[in-house]
Amino acid sequence: MISKEEIAEKYKEIQDEITQALEALDGKARFEEELWERDGGGGGRTRVIQHGNILEKGGVNFSAVHGKLPEQIKKAFGVDEDEFFATGVSIVIHPNNPWVPIIHMNIRYFELNENIRWFGGGIDLTPHYVDEDDARYFHGELKKVCDQYSEAFYPKFKEWADNYFFIKHRDETRGIGGIFYDKLTPEKAGVSDQEIFDFSCDLGHLFPKVYSELVNRSRNKQFTEAEKNWQLLRRGRYVEFNLVYDAGTKFGLETNGRIESILMSLPEQANWFYNFQTEADSKEERTLSLLKKGINWV
Repeated sequence: MISKEEIAEKYKEIQDEITQALEALDGKARFEEELWERDGGGGGRTRVIQHGNILEKGGVNFSAVHGKLPEQIKKAFGVDEDEFFATGVSIVIHPNNPWVPIIHMNIRYFELNENIRWFGGGIDLTPHYVDEDDARYFHGELKKVCDQYSEAFYPKFKEWADNYFFIKHRDETRGIGGIFYDKLTPEKAGVSDQEIFDFSCDLGHLFPKVYSELVNRSRNKQFTEAEKNWQLLRRGRYVEFNLVYDAGTKFGLETNGRIESILMSLPEQANWFYNFQTEADSKEERTLSLLKKGINWV
């Protein structure tokens, strides 16, 4: 099995690959990098891009942290060990155009000892307006990567994403889902540790290809003030999920993570209009009808 140091180094390379691709995609803005150290052990590289041609705000973060596992996390994991190591890349991109979707990706590795180690991650898409052709393309590309390792991956991880990225208090999914997996081991996956790691890297390599395609399909579309307001409402839903349900946010806060990096996922601006209602037969109503679990996009 590849070592934790080698995993971290590869994830750093993926961070470099993705930030370079996103800068080329935007054509204007550049990432600002901040190196940070975590009290207790380890650190990371926070890279944020803002006010670009298309990328209003986004982050591509790398971290590799270690130290004592807090008691509440030990209880949640059902373990007695104290020393942990975690590394990963986390991405959220908020575009300025309502016709371009929000995207999130996360690949991560966690270990306590030789017997307790796992991978997690996934990619999901949150369109402000659901374009069914885009949804089919996005899910089709994810399925291709999954099928290289196991034909069981895509249906299992797609269902996992539908259930995970669900805003219970709104009774709607955060977007059109994607794939999600957590605490994945060879026993659960039916493939080796090395293959799970390779799978996570392939998702990292897929990210710039897929998002560049989706951005370029819609980046030049015109939009109205009403459509912009709808975008800000949908961003509000994104904020609600990340602050109420997101496991990565909770883990970061509970392990004394760096607040600016943890909350990088939040947009620069979001709105909450009181009791907003969509008009009948509108594209907004159509989008809400597609924010449901179990839609087969491929």
